[in-house]
Amino acid sequence: MNNDPALQQDDTKKTWSGRFNEPVSALVERYTASVSFDQRLTEYDIQGSLAHAQMLAEQGIISAADLTAIQQGMQQIRDEIRNHQFVWLQELEDVHLNIEKRLTALVGDAGKRLHTGRSRNDQVATDIRLFLRTAIDEIISLIKAMQHALLSLAEQHIHTIMPGFTHLQVAQPVSFGHHLMAYFEMLKRDVERLTDCRKRVNQLPLGAAALAGTSYPINRERVAQLLDFEAVCQNSLDAVSDRDFAIEFSACAALIMTHLSRMSEEFILWMNPAFGFIQLADRFCTGSSIMPQKKNPDVPELVRGKTGRVNGHLVALLTLMKAQPLAYNKDNQEDKEPLFDTVDTLTDTLRIYADMLGGVRVNQETMRASALRGYATATDLADYLVKKGIPFRDAHEIVAKAVQFAEQKGCDLSKLELNELQQFSIQIESDIFAVLTLEGSMNSRNHTGGTAPEQVQAAIQKAKAWLPWKM
Repeated sequence: MNNDPALQQDDTKKTWSGRFNEPVSALVERYTASVSFDQRLTEYDIQGSLAHAQMLAEQGIISAADLTAIQQGMQQIRDEIRNHQFVWLQELEDVHLNIEKRLTALVGDAGKRLHTGRSRNDQVATDIRLFLRTAIDEIISLIKAMQHALLSLAEQHIHTIMPGFTHLQVAQPVSFGHHLMAYFEMLKRDVERLTDCRKRVNQLPLGAAALAGTSYPINRERVAQLLDFEAVCQNSLDAVSDRDFAIEFSACAALIMTHLSRMSEEFILWMNPAFGFIQLADRFCTGSSIMPQKKNPDVPELVRGKTGRVNGHLVALLTLMKAQPLAYNKDNQEDKEPLFDTVDTLTDTLRIYADMLGGVRVNQETMRASALRGYATATDLADYLVKKGIPFRDAHEIVAKAVQFAEQKGCDLSKLELNELQQFSIQIESDIFAVLTLEGSMNSRNHTGGTAPEQVQAAIQKAKAWLPWKM
């Protein structure tokens, strides 16, 4: 340790304070500090620092003894933090300086040498990428867990008939399993997007230093290897100032939440007694403080609400970056809280959703009755007439009149007598009744992507092949 009194520093003295004649005001210190939230990057900061130190030693920039001291000091700091014994100081601004100061207190000059060849600019960019890479891996795993839950529920309801909707009006009968598999496909695209996003996250900024690189003979590729990065960022200015990867992730997250919000909206509707299609397990609902009969779908409602929160974070990050000149600017300190909250909101939502799907109870008879109330097989009657040689537009008009007649009688098309149907077209024969059943309608959509049970079963098997069945 250097004992020159002129070089001794107070533990809370800024590392950059030699340039200034007065200390930062208490208000500015509080306003600019990020340690209250970026201490979350601790493990990644230590991980990055250890790789950087190893590279410095291998390149002969620091000694083997310095490396050993840094490794031992970092292990003690990691233990202190994990055991909640580490003292975080706001006056040290951020996670990086807090750790560096503690390291220097523990190992002396070796700790001061750690920052050779790097800046907080490339250091924080590396930490965030390490954090986000880990988060993406966890989120992909959680999405797949939810997909497993969807497959399990869909497989139970391949033959369960429900009304399919357009404009929230009864359209055609579909398999409930088919309906659930639509969300599987959405989540599959989400996994693909995140997997692709991860490639751009997984590039190493360290070595860019403040903005121009460093004059020390560093080996960036070696650090990338030690930290399992796929590549190094190719331009030092871009490396420290880029937050595209965070924005891209946030866009992926916003889409995932949008998909979950759409499902939540359906669950909320389906739980309503006016639909009565499903019930959620009690642990996902709450009651009313005044109305004892209420069972409120709080979890789906909150998912719907939190989607706006995640969308807002995406807009915040886009706005943060829109006017920044190269290279690093202090604005970028504001990237962490929206990014952290996006990760937290998304991971919590996916965890709870997978569990909630396992507690869905389906009212099959109510679903079926609803499909019968909405003339869901009207298109099948039109298709039947087309197959008899009637142009589709003419068939469409014929069926529209038949529906009006059935409405006046207060019954479904399938309940009309043959002679009643024939007043609209003499092409209608007794075989029409097989076509007008809900099962007949559903079974007729027997092609790839269709709702016929045979196709739904095939879709589930294909999904299982894509998604390993055992977690």
